[in-house]
Amino acid sequence: MGFYARRVLPYLINAAMKNKDATRLRAAWVPEARGRVLEIGIGSGLNLPFYSSKVECVYGVEPSAELQKMAEERAKRSNTTVEFLWQSAEDKIALADGSVDTVVMTWTLCSISDPIRALAQMKRVLKPDGRMLFIEHGKSPDAGVARWQDRLTPPWKKIGGGCHLNRKIDALLGAAGFEIQELKTGYLSGPRPMTYTYQGVASLT
Repeated sequence: MGFYARRVLPYLINAAMKNKDATRLRAAWVPEARGRVLEIGIGSGLNLPFYSSKVECVYGVEPSAELQKMAEERAKRSNTTVEFLWQSAEDKIALADGSVDTVVMTWTLCSISDPIRALAQMKRVLKPDGRMLFIEHGKSPDAGVARWQDRLTPPWKKIGGGCHLNRKIDALLGAAGFEIQELKTGYLSGPRPMTYTYQGVASLT
């Protein structure tokens, strides 16, 4: 891992994800988490202030040591019990099958190299009656925007830690065996290729 990925990118991600729209969506969805929570891509811990007292504990998966350090500092200021799992989302998660009540995934699926493999791990650990809460950016239904997303994704991945602009989030969830119960889509403020957003709730099929 080079200097940019270790010393620059984590701080850019932390700064970028503090924006007004992201904070508003976190405040709308993260408080819906309940019980034992698996957060995929906990990053710098920006979701932590929004977990309610109905959360028993959060298991935070994060492959970046630098982002995890930021999250650990935020966890100290939080009332939520957090256990960090320093690993890739594709690797086997050290939790038992059917052991978590809620999976939380915010602006994460775009940068996972093998999303189907990662989603299989989330499916494995989620209880049969559990829920996934997700906020993700991805492929736009507008043909012109989608073409730009396809053009921009190769260079964007290089500067954005593997981030894909053109993943169709609802299709990925369906292919992995999740059923979307609630879905809201639309553009946030900013360049349209980067801001088409999927937000909602999914359950096991």
